[in-house]
Amino acid sequence: MDFSLGVRMNWVRVGCVVAVFGLAFAELSCGDTFRPVAIPITPTPPTPSSLHYVLSLSENGMICPPPLNSSVPCDPGASTRIDVAGDSEVAVATTGVGPVYAVLLPNGSDVFVANQVDDSVSLFSPSAIAPISTISLPAGSSPAFIGTAQNNAVYVANPGNNTVSVISTANNIVTNTIAVGISPMALAEMPSGQKLYVANRGSGTNPVNGSVNSINLIDNSVNPPIANSTWNSPTWIVARSDNGRIYVLDQGTGVVSAIDTSADAVVGTASVQAGANYMVYEPVRNRLYVTNPVAGTLTILDASSHLSGPTDPLTVLSTISFAASAAPNAPCPSGCIPISVAPLPDTSRVYVASYQVTPTPCTDQGAPALPACVITAQVTVVNASNYSVTKTIPITLPNTPETQACDTARFRLFAAAAGDSSRVYVSYCDAGSTAVIRTTPDTSPGTQNSGDYLVGNLSAPVSAAAPPGPGLQPPPQNPVFVLAGP
Repeated sequence: MDFSLGVRMNWVRVGCVVAVFGLAFAELSCGDTFRPVAIPITPTPPTPSSLHYVLSLSENGMICPPPLNSSVPCDPGASTRIDVAGDSEVAVATTGVGPVYAVLLPNGSDVFVANQVDDSVSLFSPSAIAPISTISLPAGSSPAFIGTAQNNAVYVANPGNNTVSVISTANNIVTNTIAVGISPMALAEMPSGQKLYVANRGSGTNPVNGSVNSINLIDNSVNPPIANSTWNSPTWIVARSDNGRIYVLDQGTGVVSAIDTSADAVVGTASVQAGANYMVYEPVRNRLYVTNPVAGTLTILDASSHLSGPTDPLTVLSTISFAASAAPNAPCPSGCIPISVAPLPDTSRVYVASYQVTPTPCTDQGAPALPACVITAQVTVVNASNYSVTKTIPITLPNTPETQACDTARFRLFAAAAGDSSRVYVSYCDAGSTAVIRTTPDTSPGTQNSGDYLVGNLSAPVSAAAPPGPGLQPPPQNPVFVLAGP
C-alpha cells in the first residue's frame, strides 16, 4: 500500500493551519505594538500676570498747580496699561490729580502712584486696574517721589512739608510721617530693607541747604545728615544691589557721591557737570548712567570698583555729548537736550530720550511777535559694551507744538525698558503719547527689520480740555512717566 500521498496531504493541512495562525498573530501584534495612539495634550494657557507690561502715567491737562485750589480747573490723571506682546493699550485706571511717579511692589501685586496736586497716593492691581483705592497724605505734602524695596511698606517723599510718609501695605494707610531735610525729592532703599536714604534738594532760594538723610527702617528713626561740605542740591539717589553703596546726584554741583552704607560716609565722587538731574543704576555691569539736560551729556560711571573697599573712585567710562555735531553717528546732529535713560535688562544697550525746540527764538504762549515753538524728540541707542552710538530713532509726531505745561513736568520725556528687553517705551508729554520702540528684529514676511525701530505712538486717554473744534475729540492727556512691569 502506498502511503506517500496521505503523508503529503497531512503536511499540507498542517502547513495551512500554521499559516492561518501566523496571519492572525501578525494582525494582533500589528494592532498592539506597531500602531500607537497619539493623544493630544492641550497646554495650560498663560495667566495674565505672566505677561510683560508697562504703565504710562499722564497728567490731565496739567493746568492745576499745587496746592489744590477749587478756583482752578483740576481733573484726575490716568495710568494706562500697555501690554508688551501686542503693543497695545488694554486698560486705563483713574489716578489722583497730578500723578508724577509710581512704584510696583517687588511681588508685583500692587501699583502705588504719587499724586502731587491733591496730596494723595492711588493704589490698584496692575492685572486688574479697578477698583482704585486712594490714600490721603497730609495737606500740603505735594509728593514728588514714591518707592520701596519691600512688600510690606511704601515710602513717599513730600517736598511740600519736608517729610517722608510711610504707608503700610497691610491696610494701606499712612502709619508714620518722618521729618527730614528741606524739599525731599528722591528716595533709595537698601535692598536689604535696613535703611532708606533721602535726597533733600533744599529750597529754591538757598539751594546750598540741600542734604542727605538716612532712616533706620526698623524703628523709622532719622540719622544725622550725612557730612559733606559740597552738598548743594541733591536731586536723585539710587542704591547699589549689594547694599554696600548709595549714590547721590547733586544737580547744583554736578557731582555724584558714593556713600558707604555701613558708616553713612562719602567715600568717593565723580563729576558729571552741573545741571545733571537724573541717574539710573544698572546692576549687572555695575554702571551708573547720568543725563544732564544743561550740559547736554550722558555720563557713564563704573560703580563696580572697590565693591567692598574703603574708597570708591567712581571712574568715568564715557561722556557722550548731545550738542550739535557733524561727526558720524553723532547722537543729535542739530543738538538735543537729554532727559532720561533706560538700560535694557539684558545689558546690551542703553536708550537715551532727548528733544529739541525750533525755531529759535519761538514761543509756546501764543505771543504774536514770535513763531510758535515746535518740539521734536528722539531716542539714541548706545552700545553698552563700547559706549558707541549705534542709531538715533525719531519718535516725534509731525509738527508737535511745544506745550507750556510740559515745561514744568519733571520728565518731559521718560524712557523705560520692558522686562523682557524686547521694547523701550518713552512717555512724550508734549505729543500726548507713549512711543513704542522694538529692540529685537522683526522677521515677519514682508516686514523684515533689524531691530531698534519705532513701532508707533500710543495716544494717552482724552483730557478734560476743550475739543479743538466742533465734532472733534478733546486733546489727549500729557504722559509724564513710564513704569516697567516685570
